[in-house]
Amino acid sequence: MAYDIIVIGSGPGGYVAAIRASQLGYKTAIVEKENLGGICLNWGCIPTKALLKTASVFENFTHAADYGIVATDFKADFGAVIKRSRGAADKMSKGVQFLMKKNKIDVIMGMGKLNAKKEVEVTGADGKVTVQQARHVILATGARSRQLPNLPQDGKKVIGYREAMNLPTQPKTMVVVGSGAIGVEFAYFYNSIGTKVTIVEFLPRIVPVEDEDISKELEKSFKKKGITVMTNASVEKLDTAGAGVKATVKTATGDVVLEADVVLSAVGIAANIENIGLEALNIKTDKGKVLVDKYFKTNVDGIYAIGDITPGQALAHVASKGAVICVEAIANKEGKYKHMPEPLDYGNVPGCTYCSPEIASVGMTEKQAKDAGYEIKVGKFPFTASGKAVGAGATEGFVKVIFDAKYGEWLGTHSIGYNVTETIAETVVARKLETTWQEVLDSIHPHPTMSEGIKDAVEAALGEAIHL
Repeated sequence: MAYDIIVIGSGPGGYVAAIRASQLGYKTAIVEKENLGGICLNWGCIPTKALLKTASVFENFTHAADYGIVATDFKADFGAVIKRSRGAADKMSKGVQFLMKKNKIDVIMGMGKLNAKKEVEVTGADGKVTVQQARHVILATGARSRQLPNLPQDGKKVIGYREAMNLPTQPKTMVVVGSGAIGVEFAYFYNSIGTKVTIVEFLPRIVPVEDEDISKELEKSFKKKGITVMTNASVEKLDTAGAGVKATVKTATGDVVLEADVVLSAVGIAANIENIGLEALNIKTDKGKVLVDKYFKTNVDGIYAIGDITPGQALAHVASKGAVICVEAIANKEGKYKHMPEPLDYGNVPGCTYCSPEIASVGMTEKQAKDAGYEIKVGKFPFTASGKAVGAGATEGFVKVIFDAKYGEWLGTHSIGYNVTETIAETVVARKLETTWQEVLDSIHPHPTMSEGIKDAVEAALGEAIHL
């Protein structure tokens, strides 16, 4: 059957591209080798948030006395925790199935790849190969856990994020290698339910892509929770011969051997660009990513790529926005959409990490702003002074805002604390609208809310803090 658009991969890039294509009148199919929704819905964003909610609830029980509640004799049922997480993933995957039917998108199960004729060959679970034709093909094959030579994953003692959310039993001890979003989220989850966790980070600070103040605050919080944090350290080798794992860690003062039930390798992701037919069409790649223009077109006409396999932040919301831009650009050129979409602004992409305390940021860090030559105004508002945070018993963290001193341009926001992932969108929208500090202060923020902290931080930047 001939299609207008075929999408290979059904994650938050792929399924969004298929739906938008169908909305714009294209006969569309999506090819998926495993489960609709891709890694995000099945083994990433959604099930991890279910685990982290459990961690939050368990922490609330642990500190119940702080809220005037007597809670005794409680424990985590690890099997039930995992079952709940898998249930959330299954529900969301079925939701994507519904959306495919609603939008009349054909779902073709199997492994998809391009051939020299720009057709899509789909190999089913039974090994049968079918060939699908389309005028446009969008590659949205996502990414997988990155494997290092000295950290070979066996799926049992040395695991990636996928195994970390589906272990048969709760480990008593765990070493987490890498402190990006994946690493610190799992470190928080397992620590909260009683696993002894050690984080090993190669760089000088944890969550190294964040503002330095955020890294310091999270490390302080994690150490308070009983998580051991080792920075400027690297796992050199693993010994899995015994009952658990022995990890030899190189530090500034010498080698240390850590013993644990499980080692979680959270050292990043690798794009799935192998065996999808790039070579057959000489599609250009660089550093493991497919090269695309601002509308996600590759160097080959009719072939596009979105999401984690392209340069830029490997985030679900980036993939989804890229999907819409890609399809609308195709439609505009063919007279099916009224205007060319605006290219994705990679400098205004919010990042969220869902450990506790949460982290949310967008724009430049303080160092990046200074390195770019800006004269800046910086304001910080601690949640110890927030009525909502005090009432919630969640006073850890702060909001930090950075402005250009000359014109009042909002350069960045970096926050750590209770529910800050729900407030970062204010900065994203404000930066998009080129809002200045005065316009933020002229906008009423509801009381009591965590979002007030943003306004209070802006006041602090200007030396006009009311609540500090």
